[in-house]
Amino acid sequence: MKTYAETEILDVIVIGSGAGGAPLAARLAQAGKSVLVLEAGPSFSPSRYTSDEIEAREIYWLHERLSGGRNPQPFGGNNSGTGVGGSLLHYGAFLPRPHAGDFRLHTETGRSVDWPFSYEELLPYIEEVEAFIGVSGPSNYPWDPTRRYAYAPPPANPAAMKMREACDAVGIRHADGPTALITRDFNQPHFGTRKACANCGACHQGCRNGAKSGADNTWLPLAVAHGAEIRSGCHVHTIETNQAGRVTGVVYTRNGENVRQRCERLVLSAGAVETARLLLHNELANSSGQVGENYMTHISTQIWGEIDEEVRPNRGYPSLTITEDMMRPKDADFAGGYLIQSLGMMPITWASNIARGSKRRGADLVRTLAGYNRSIGMGIHGDCMPSPENRVVLSDEKDALGLPKPLITHSYGPNELAMHAHASRLLTRMWEAIGAKDLRLLDRAAHMMGTARMGTESGSAVVTPYGQSFDIDNLWISDHSTFPSATAANPALTIMALSLRTADAMLKN
Repeated sequence: MKTYAETEILDVIVIGSGAGGAPLAARLAQAGKSVLVLEAGPSFSPSRYTSDEIEAREIYWLHERLSGGRNPQPFGGNNSGTGVGGSLLHYGAFLPRPHAGDFRLHTETGRSVDWPFSYEELLPYIEEVEAFIGVSGPSNYPWDPTRRYAYAPPPANPAAMKMREACDAVGIRHADGPTALITRDFNQPHFGTRKACANCGACHQGCRNGAKSGADNTWLPLAVAHGAEIRSGCHVHTIETNQAGRVTGVVYTRNGENVRQRCERLVLSAGAVETARLLLHNELANSSGQVGENYMTHISTQIWGEIDEEVRPNRGYPSLTITEDMMRPKDADFAGGYLIQSLGMMPITWASNIARGSKRRGADLVRTLAGYNRSIGMGIHGDCMPSPENRVVLSDEKDALGLPKPLITHSYGPNELAMHAHASRLLTRMWEAIGAKDLRLLDRAAHMMGTARMGTESGSAVVTPYGQSFDIDNLWISDHSTFPSATAANPALTIMALSLRTADAMLKN
C-alpha cells in the first residue's frame, strides 16, 4: 500500500472506512486523486474473527454514547462498528433496496419530507454496488420482477422456513431476501479469492472466509490498488480551516500523539453520530442549525415465539425470508410502511434483547431463556420520520481524548407508534397462525440516520443533494447522516450508492 508523508497536501482525506467512505475513496483513487482514508479503529485480519460473541465485541464501536428520550437506543453492536471496513464488518448483510415511494413520502402523504432526487436517479448506482460487491437473491423478486441477482440465495434456516409458513397462512407474499453474500467462490479484483458462504450464522461477528460483501474485501482493496492509503488507529478530533473558512486539513490522535495532515478536500464518512459530533465540536457547517438534528432510526419491532421442535436460531444465515407486502398496507393508520424479515440470532444477543425489550424477570425470564433452541423470530424495519425532538448534541462529559461525549435523544412520534402497533398485531397473528407459543413482542430500534440532512435549500439542510456542504465548498459528507428520511430499507446499500454518487459529483466539481 502506498503511504503519504505527513507533510503532503493530499487531494482528499476521507474520515471513515465503511459504507460511506470506502466506495468514494475507491472511485476517487481510480480517477488519479491522492486519497487518504483515516479510520479510528484497527485493521483486522479475517482469521481473527470468531463466533464467540464476547470476543467479537472488538469490531463494535464501544466508545460511550449517552442515550436519552422516551425510546433510548442502545449502541455498539446494534448499529456501530470500528475497524477498517467500518460497520460493514459486523452488519447482517441484509441488503434490500429502498422503496421508490419512500423518496417522495411527503408528496404522497403530506407528512415526513421528500428526498431531493428520485429513486430512479439513484438506481444506476444501486445496481453498480450490487454488481461489484456481490449480492445474492431470488430469481424472481415478487415486488420487482425486473430485478436480477448474480448469486443464488443461501439455504434457508428454520426461522426463514417458519416465516414462510406464517406468510402463507395469512395470505402474504414472501421471497428470499437480498443478501450481501456470495454463494459460490469468486476472485474479487485486488483482494483475492472470496469463498462461498458457509452458512455459519455468525455474520454479526465478522466473516472469516470473505463471503460477506463488506468494504474490507471489495471497495478498500480497489482503492489501495489505485494508490489510496488506509491509515488505521487515527481518531480525528480537529478540522482546520483558513481565514476564508475553507478546510485546510485535520488533526488526529494516533498512538497517543497528535498528527496534522493537510488536504484540498475533506469527506466526513464517520456515521450519523460521529459526523455530527465532529462538526459540532469544531463549530463548522452549521449555518442552517441542522447539524445534529433529525436523528432517525428504523422501527424494528420483533416477535419471538417457541415451537415444539428444536430449531437452534444461531444456525444458518440469520435473516433470509422477506416480505414487502407491508410497504403500503391498505389498513394503515400511518404514513409509509415496513418490511418484515425472518430472524436468527446468537444466544447472548438474543438473551440481551429479551431482557432489555420485555418485562420478564426472575423465574419467568429464566424459563424464557431456557427455550432458546426452540425459538423463532421475525422483525420489521419501518420508516421513521424526522423530528425536531430527536437529535445529537454534545454532552458535558468528556471521553478518553478529552472530547465531549455525544448525547443522542430518541423518541417515537405518533406515526412510529402507530406503525409499531400495526406490526405488533400482524406479527402476532402470523406466529399464532402456525402454532407458535409464549409470544414475546420486543419494542426496539435499529440503525441510525440523519443529523446532517441533504436538501436544496441552505436554510433547512446541511449539504446539497450531492453531499457538498452549503457553508464550506471543499467539505463533503458521505454517510447516512445525510438521509432526509429513514426509508424502510436497511441503510447499507443506499449509503454505498450515495457514496458513488457523491464521488462522481466531486470529480465533476
